[in-house]
Amino acid sequence: MFSPEGPSLRELTAQALSSVEHGYDLLAPKFDHTPFRTPDSVLTAVTTALARGGPYDDGLDLCCGTGAGLGVLGELCRSSVTGVDFSAGMLEVARERGEAVRNAGAGPRVRWVRADARALPFTAAFDLVVSFGAFGHFLPGELPGLFGQVHSVLRPGGRFAFPVVAPPRPTSPAYWALLGFDAVMRVRNAVRRPPFVMYYRTFRLAQVRRGLEDAGFEVTWQPLPEFGARGDGSPRVRMVVGRRLPE
Repeated sequence: MFSPEGPSLRELTAQALSSVEHGYDLLAPKFDHTPFRTPDSVLTAVTTALARGGPYDDGLDLCCGTGAGLGVLGELCRSSVTGVDFSAGMLEVARERGEAVRNAGAGPRVRWVRADARALPFTAAFDLVVSFGAFGHFLPGELPGLFGQVHSVLRPGGRFAFPVVAPPRPTSPAYWALLGFDAVMRVRNAVRRPPFVMYYRTFRLAQVRRGLEDAGFEVTWQPLPEFGARGDGSPRVRMVVGRRLPE
């Protein structure tokens, strides 16, 4: 649908009528050929911003999908990189990418773990956790628990970082397109089980900050200047950083 290598409309429909987990199992082989994959420009900007706060030893890519964040953590972390996702199909693609890195003989150790981000199977083992494009798969009421899980797997002083794109204004076509998409998903989930949770307008910056602070994080954010500013001077893309305070 998006390119010759991407999924067809029929395949996307089958995904949307499945559960989130099975839907991404189906989409995994063609996921990197869709607009759902985080653009390389965002990955590069986050890498540059986080490099100023390093070095880091061990990193975790939360809801790693096909492993787009591997390059970010691979450049920033000296010891190990872990990707976690609950879709076996997405992890299979991610492992192939990880094998290419291992075969190159450079960079940190790489491993992949199948698990639900709401119940992470780790202790305080990481200095850096990143996540790209996954938060629309969590309902607002699930975010406090998710943030608490991330806090628990970070070492004291560790950071949780992710980019946030400024929401489109009501006068823009993108605003109405996202509003319409979320409305369709709500109708779909009201009439069909299991639900497919994927919403674009539920991840609000003020709410996210409160949730991170309630989980014990010290929260800051910074503009990613590569993407410029909106008409009112606010950044188009921010990087949010939650820091687990030293004990």
